[in-house]
Amino acid sequence: MGDPGPVAGDADSDDAGFAEGDLEEVIELEGPEADDALADEIDEIDLGNYGDGYQGDEGAEGDMEMMTDDADVVFSKHIGSVFCIGLDRTTQSLAVTGGEDDKAYVWRLGDGEVLMECGGHKDSVTCACFSHNSALVATGDMGGLVKAWDVNSREQVWEFEVSDLEWLDWHMAAPVLFAGTVDGDVWMWKVPSGDCKTFQGHGCQSTAGKVMPDGKRLSVGYEDGTVKVWDLKQGAALHTFSGHQGHTGAVTCMDCHHDNVLVMSGATDGTARIWNSAAGKCVSGYTTGPETGGDEDANSVEAVGLSNSQPLAAVGSLNGTLGVWDIPTGVQRHKCSHPGGIVRLAWAESGYLLYTSCLDGVTRIWDSRTGATVQQLTGHSEEILDMAVSRDGNVVLTSSGDNTARVFNLQKPER
Repeated sequence: MGDPGPVAGDADSDDAGFAEGDLEEVIELEGPEADDALADEIDEIDLGNYGDGYQGDEGAEGDMEMMTDDADVVFSKHIGSVFCIGLDRTTQSLAVTGGEDDKAYVWRLGDGEVLMECGGHKDSVTCACFSHNSALVATGDMGGLVKAWDVNSREQVWEFEVSDLEWLDWHMAAPVLFAGTVDGDVWMWKVPSGDCKTFQGHGCQSTAGKVMPDGKRLSVGYEDGTVKVWDLKQGAALHTFSGHQGHTGAVTCMDCHHDNVLVMSGATDGTARIWNSAAGKCVSGYTTGPETGGDEDANSVEAVGLSNSQPLAAVGSLNGTLGVWDIPTGVQRHKCSHPGGIVRLAWAESGYLLYTSCLDGVTRIWDSRTGATVQQLTGHSEEILDMAVSRDGNVVLTSSGDNTARVFNLQKPER
């Protein structure tokens, strides 16, 4: 595997920083001024166009084996469920998957050829994602071991161990990685140097997180239903959303609008909320409807999304309901039913299409103007656990409890 590179110290150590200036340079610092150097460098990142908008203050699951397989590539190297899948952000030609077998793989979309096996994990790999320039891959297991890998050299370059891991997310313009844990802390590392900063929790799990498009703030959801917007430079919470306008169940999912103002969250209590991160208030709230059975989690919201091209929000629930809402008016435009619970959704980066993946093993593409199904992608024999969609919307990746990941190309002539 080669030299694993710098390995950080124990999780109880003080925040370590790196010097002012270019993020790519690693300069050793000593003394108090080092504590906030990582945050200072985040503040100096050239984000290009990022941040321009921020102003400041019926079938059943048992029928899956009867479906045809629409996939162009089936990746079947994992032994056990494939919990997560990610698409490289630059070439859109590589995938990374993590699974129950304590392994992650980086592989080619075109033919499923493995480029790198990411081993050494102690538990199921539940998080795997590419960095902003696809030079690095981060993998994290349930036990809290987080690793980073160089895609070109195919070697591990860094690792760190935290408490049980809940989520990972890369910065969109720098090799900076974020993680949320069951003890409520959120970690920020520069990779591969390992310089770090922590954002202290308030006694409950950090269950979801998303770096905001301005690259200077982080939205985090917690087990008690709280949502916080953190300032990465100051290390302070700019806004804390809780109480009567907030969630009463654990936050499960988040999304941030490209305008850098709106933040959306979904929770196990069956609600979704849109927050104004500049004004610090709730803009609107949505519910997924009455329970369809006796299970108190039947309405849990597992996926939310804000359209970049229309003033629309989407909410996907375990009760199989996809709601499409008009943000300015709060009116529900469409209610789309699925025969299985929705676990992931994604808007097309431009246009009107909306993608959902479900526990019935099917991915569906919807027309948000009409609420009609445009296409169904079948092939999995068990529930879908994760999904990724290419920037142009023409490639869909899914991972499943059937031990496989699948690649669907939507522009094949026969379709």
